Amino acid sequence: MTLPLLSPPLALRAANLGDPDEVRRIESFVRAHPQATPFHLPSWNRAVARGCGQYAHCLIAERANGGLAGVLPLTEIRSPLFGAGLVSVGFAVDGGILAEVPAAVPLLANGAWRLAESLACASVELRGGALPEKGHEDWHVEAGSHLGFVRPLAADDEAELAAIPRKHRAEVRKGLAGDLEVTIGGESELGRHYAVYAEMVRNLGTPVFPARLFREVLCALDADIVTITHRGIAVASVLSLYFNDTVYPFWGGGTAAARGLRANERLYFELMRHARARGCARFDFGRSKTGSGPAAYKKNWGFEGVPLRYAKRHAPGQAPRDVNPLSPRYQARIAAWKKLPLWLTRLIGPPIARGLG
Repeated sequence: MTLPLLSPPLALRAANLGDPDEVRRIESFVRAHPQATPFHLPSWNRAVARGCGQYAHCLIAERANGGLAGVLPLTEIRSPLFGAGLVSVGFAVDGGILAEVPAAVPLLANGAWRLAESLACASVELRGGALPEKGHEDWHVEAGSHLGFVRPLAADDEAELAAIPRKHRAEVRKGLAGDLEVTIGGESELGRHYAVYAEMVRNLGTPVFPARLFREVLCALDADIVTITHRGIAVASVLSLYFNDTVYPFWGGGTAAARGLRANERLYFELMRHARARGCARFDFGRSKTGSGPAAYKKNWGFEGVPLRYAKRHAPGQAPRDVNPLSPRYQARIAAWKKLPLWLTRLIGPPIARGLG
């Protein structure tokens, strides 16, 4: 008689992110996992918690021998405007459950919900990763609202240009031929980057994140900043992360002058060139709302959008946090924000944005 194979039991516990040995063990697990992103790293969660005054948590599923079978980083986000929620993971576009065995997925998901209840958080958001499937009706799985854009980097500049559709390739060539200069650095570039980013998000009608968030991420992770200047003035800039042979341009954009100068085209082509020189093989252009302008822009670069899946759970009778800038409830506020002077948005924006997560 053949007995069925039984999976060994797993134990769930909260990781001690103040223990360097525990953190190293989690980071090693994350770096070895094929679905991992830099947002799964404890260093990301702790950096964004420090940068925005929030709280970092991490649940781990352990085998009987103490080996890790799964991890779930979680950021406790609290805001007087947007409420309290547990997010995996805060201020990121990914960072959900990483599991080596299927049994770890419901264990970590349900553990996140119990943690949320103990912290009086009304909702849990899992951004990507393995999601609760059938039999877990309390979780609402959302698919297709966002697209992810990833493709391999080409072998050299000419091959990179050839990978860009013809119409946009002409725009990139104009940016390469323009009167623009490129600077690559770390904290020394943060001031110029923040000025560009703050102007861009003001023009979009959203508050800018605290400058400390950018500084903490730069210090804690493998990251740098590429800045494009025109006659000494920064017009486009991006803060990127590097993880497992992939570059992640994360916080970036341009001023109002960037479009006519094709500075954004120069920015991302220079980042591709820089990442290739660093040994990266893939370019992760991040996520965008399906049907949005940013999604169309990334397609113009030759990226195909892949539908992303997220899961949410919220307490009965309570609505989940709504931090979607496309939500109808925010349209009047966004229109008003666009008209505010830049200095004022840099003053009052960060206290608001720190609660978005």
